[in-house]
Amino acid sequence: MILQYLIAFALPRPHHKFPDTPMNPQIQQAREVATNILNPTPKDLDHGLALHTESVVVESYSLGIMAPMDGDRMAAAIESGATNLELQDLGEDMRMTGWANDPSLRDEYEEIWKASGVTCSYQNAGEEGNDPLRLIKRLARHTYVADKMPDLLKRVTHPDDIVAAKAEGKHCRYLTGNGIPLAGDQVNTQEELRFIRVFYQLGVRMMHLTYNRRNPIGDGCGESADAGLSEFGLETIREMNRVGVLIDIAHSGRQTGLDAARASERPIVISHSCAASLNEHIRCKDDETIQAVIDSGGSMGITNVPHFLGGKGDISAMLDHIDYVARTFGADHVTIGTDRSYTSHQSAAENAKVPKCRQIRDRWEALWPEGSRGTEAYRQDHQAQSLMWTNWPLITVGLVQRGYSDEDIRKIIGENILRVSRDVLN
Repeated sequence: MILQYLIAFALPRPHHKFPDTPMNPQIQQAREVATNILNPTPKDLDHGLALHTESVVVESYSLGIMAPMDGDRMAAAIESGATNLELQDLGEDMRMTGWANDPSLRDEYEEIWKASGVTCSYQNAGEEGNDPLRLIKRLARHTYVADKMPDLLKRVTHPDDIVAAKAEGKHCRYLTGNGIPLAGDQVNTQEELRFIRVFYQLGVRMMHLTYNRRNPIGDGCGESADAGLSEFGLETIREMNRVGVLIDIAHSGRQTGLDAARASERPIVISHSCAASLNEHIRCKDDETIQAVIDSGGSMGITNVPHFLGGKGDISAMLDHIDYVARTFGADHVTIGTDRSYTSHQSAAENAKVPKCRQIRDRWEALWPEGSRGTEAYRQDHQAQSLMWTNWPLITVGLVQRGYSDEDIRKIIGENILRVSRDVLN
């Protein structure tokens, strides 16, 4: 099956264009915005869309596809006196699992995947933090959705499974965690790290060392001290290497990232970030950090968050960051990891049913120094619609416009992260 897929690369390509099937206005409008920004020639558009369709497209990090909440159910929970924690958990559960629980949403879910042309998402399946009970909730929810929709979505545990899913015409998720699960009892180092293997057995293949804040492993990117990895952090690196979990420093501080790249015996990644040389921001990585990650055998992923991209914060700015890393460090080391999810076009109507609650404080991990989060206007700018998750094919078109070979484009949109993941597992 995989061989048949590889042979297909050698066959003549048919004329390709966007599907003529009806789509919701949200997808259509985002597509029009991005196309107007890129303004590709018919030849580049045709070539890029065909290449995207035939390629194994893998994103190195994804927030996923958010279903609409049940507004009536949420309103009832508020009126019954549910706590903020209950409401947060209920809302998250509905947004993550709604696709599998409500048959009326299935058409939109299928349409989203089809429009994106993405074969596999490295899915954020763990809430930011280190508490195993907290981390396992998102893991359970994303596992549940895949298990409930096997005809459309697979949950995979090896890069070769991703290639096989493409050959079968299916989409898949490769599960990742936004934190390292720690026992919390601090009896000894080995006991403290025992859940890394447990979560690996549950299917998690990549983990953030830190989120923005400092944890027992090291400093996050929001800390001004930038102290790097702790001694316990070095032990954590060794255990992740031993088990075969891919190390992600996307949210780590500069020194933590450098320390991790030098300490790891296996490749590490920056799953979703931007180049600090183009936009100075706490979530962007400087050239020294990118080079250290590449020297480990790893890769640098470019994200689609407007404030991290800088400039106009649109699809063209995202291509600028991909282009910078590819030209500076080589096309073998760039991946694409989105960090802005697709939210159902039905969400606004459901949200309107929910009474306003009092503002709650930021979560512990959400350490965003003043000015680093971006304004609401920036996040909702018209140009930013060009970065909608369903516009993945137009990223490929943009790479065609910028003169990349088909071989290099296939690497950037999928093959690079597959190679790194294989190297870690092997």
